Amino acid sequence: MDLLANLGLGFAVALTPWNLLFAFIGAMIGTLIGVLPGIGPIATIAMLLPLTFHLEPTAGLIMLAGIFYGAQYGGSTSAILINLPGETSSVVTTLDGHQMAVQGRAGAALAVAALASFFAGCVATALIATFAPPLARLGQSFGSPEYFSLMLLGLIAAVVLAHGSVIKAVAMIVLGLLLGLIGTDGNTGGQRFTFGLNELADGLDVATLAIGLFGISEIIANLANREAHRDVVTKRITRLWPTPDDFRRAWPAVLRGTSLGAVLGVLPGGGATLSAFAAYALEKRVSDRPAMFGRGAVEGVAAPEAANNAGAQSSFIPMLTLGIPGNPVMALMIGALMIHGIQPGPQIMTDRPQMFWGMVASMWIGNLMLVIINLPLIGFWVQLLKVPYRFLYLAILMFCAIGVYSVNNSTAAVLIAALFGVAGFVFQRLACEPAPLILGFVLGPLMEENLRRALRVSGGDPTIFLTRPISLGLLIAAAILLLIVALPAIRSTREQAFQE
Repeated sequence: MDLLANLGLGFAVALTPWNLLFAFIGAMIGTLIGVLPGIGPIATIAMLLPLTFHLEPTAGLIMLAGIFYGAQYGGSTSAILINLPGETSSVVTTLDGHQMAVQGRAGAALAVAALASFFAGCVATALIATFAPPLARLGQSFGSPEYFSLMLLGLIAAVVLAHGSVIKAVAMIVLGLLLGLIGTDGNTGGQRFTFGLNELADGLDVATLAIGLFGISEIIANLANREAHRDVVTKRITRLWPTPDDFRRAWPAVLRGTSLGAVLGVLPGGGATLSAFAAYALEKRVSDRPAMFGRGAVEGVAAPEAANNAGAQSSFIPMLTLGIPGNPVMALMIGALMIHGIQPGPQIMTDRPQMFWGMVASMWIGNLMLVIINLPLIGFWVQLLKVPYRFLYLAILMFCAIGVYSVNNSTAAVLIAALFGVAGFVFQRLACEPAPLILGFVLGPLMEENLRRALRVSGGDPTIFLTRPISLGLLIAAAILLLIVALPAIRSTREQAFQE
């Protein structure tokens, strides 16, 4: 009964005209940046983060959430029609989605992607509504030792689940932790790693870092690479409805993709991209026709599209209940909360129930909006795909600069973002994934504060982390993960899985 009452409260908040408007704006922007290759939700949310300062917190979060899961919908459109994913989580969709389009089944591929996304998004939102309250109650029993151990486990899990080299993932997390130390120490008042620069006295801002690493670096990367010709499939989009055989093969894949994505999305470092890759690999293994994958198998579209939407929306669970970001987008969502002076964590559900349940209810509404936006407006998105990407460079760069400046009111911050843009480009060339860096940057100060509090309570005795059962359990889990990934056989299997 409590769940129904809370959902009633949530829909009452989400269905107000103002919140409906921002749910629609978020869904539209998310679809737009999902369709256009090379932008992505991280850079977009980072650019729009300052805008939320002028909005009521619920409306701002509804809009940012809509951008995130809306990008998962939009990414499939460009993946299917031009064989170029608009979002990293849609990379796998290109393998079979574009082949279906070439074979004259673009309409069926787009419909399967949209319907799978809608179903998975609704299921993941139901999981948030069901499991968030008990998780929040568990989080309220956590003290500083438990939070420190949980964050440490999160960082190690991010290393295990990060693409590519384990050593590079560790290096990026350590770099993020070091960047999080820049600024004035809140306990001693001393400055750390500022090198005498007053502009660094308040530390680095997560929006500045994210815009540089994901926005400006993407512009540099696209300028460095010659723009490929986009062969947009337009003449073959005739029937926007799958055949009965497509439905028969797609629905089990949707169920498996939704289940896998919902689980992986909760894990630190998981989320939409990992869920999509894992779902495709699973579907290929269990299929009775694995040779068809890569040649237009409808299951190869249904499973990853269901998984990336389920993963994207279930990643809100640890952020909303424990204040722990599982991916860079959730780190930016925490930044949006802190702009309004809201401390993320389990107390949000009790202190601000209208905001929490309003955001949850808006996800169902947003998913319905996205089905309406994606299928009937497919002609508009097709025309948009014909716009050369080079025409967008200046506009994206301008929004990046405006976003950074509006957060800090400082030209130095714009220069810092540009510097991290160059660094992000270098990281791409070195095959270093920047996502662990953002997680380390956001979690670093929180870990430091909880470490200090725990040691202060225990009188400087570090065994407090081992004498509290929950903290000990989390540390044991972290140690097991570390040992598993360190074993040569496990490490080679992990690398092979990511290559596949």
